[in-house]
Amino acid sequence: MVLQMKPLFALLFALCLLVPLTSAKSSAFQYCNKKADYAVKVSELDIDPYPISRGKTTTFAISASTDEVISSGKLKIEVSYFIFHVYTEEYDLCKETSCPVSVGDFVFSSSQELPGITPPGNYNLKMTLMDGKKQLTCITFDFSIGFIAPENLADI
Repeated sequence: MVLQMKPLFALLFALCLLVPLTSAKSSAFQYCNKKADYAVKVSELDIDPYPISRGKTTTFAISASTDEVISSGKLKIEVSYFIFHVYTEEYDLCKETSCPVSVGDFVFSSSQELPGITPPGNYNLKMTLMDGKKQLTCITFDFSIGFIAPENLADI
């Protein structure tokens, strides 16, 4: 009986290590400075599809609101792998969404295809929205990429 259970436990353990088993699209985020009074308040972060897979396009949608009109800005994305900075990208806010951004709610969305050679592991993404030298908001969130893409689990 114990010998029969070992392969089952080994398989379950491997699945837990290799693939994030949650299927929630909404992800937890933190403000970079919890004491700051940012002009842009982030209310939700959606990641689709989740879990994130290598070689697939992933969309990060950030729902936010502002009390002031935003006529220009830069969005900076910084990605770290464990503790190592691995990627930086900047966007012109007005090329990614309609400017001026009116007072009230808005959504910023960015899609990225992660290369098939993206290493599995834990990542941290920092997103900073600037209007000139003024920081409008800054959030960070963690995500992980498994060793095996979810659609390949059936082959195990």
